[in-house]
Amino acid sequence: MRENPVWMGPSPVAIETEAKLKVESHGEVRARLEEAGATRVGRVLETNAIFDDAGRTFLVADKGLRVRRVDAIDGPPPQATLTYKGPKRAGDLKSREEVELTVSDAEAARAFLTALGFLETLTFQKRRETWVLGDCHVEMDELPHLGCYVEIEGPDAEAVGKVLARLELADLPILKDSYIGLLVDHCRRHDLATDRIEFATD
Repeated sequence: MRENPVWMGPSPVAIETEAKLKVESHGEVRARLEEAGATRVGRVLETNAIFDDAGRTFLVADKGLRVRRVDAIDGPPPQATLTYKGPKRAGDLKSREEVELTVSDAEAARAFLTALGFLETLTFQKRRETWVLGDCHVEMDELPHLGCYVEIEGPDAEAVGKVLARLELADLPILKDSYIGLLVDHCRRHDLATDRIEFATD
């Protein structure tokens, strides 16, 4: 296992194919990644700002517009991103068009979208530990209120399926809902604020 490789990430325009799964913890998944010879990239804290227009047409059309600020916990210094996601496509796995640009300043990107008339509708945090196994990125995610998840993203369903099997996760249910949908549903059911969802601080 090599620590902290240079990782270029996905191309700016791609079809995002992924499997999202709920897990009790990340310990066993991490051990299987190490056994499989996966490469660890690092761990970060993400702050994801979601934008829409005044008519909420992105939400209605199942599209997404996001500015992501990334603070390194360990690993290489990450870059902020500006991302557009198209509507989900039919299939067993979650698949959608993704256009992503790196930006030097997340706050400037947020100000840019606001100046264009977009509204920041939701901000949420996520801790993410990234690994690379074959053609796939394996993300071990932790979210406020919800706990631990694993996302496996690859070039196609076959590649993702192979990694699911290699990590002994193939029997777990695949979740189609986005993290935003899961978080908002939880917060509404528990009478919590939905505009800003963050980890508790001491």
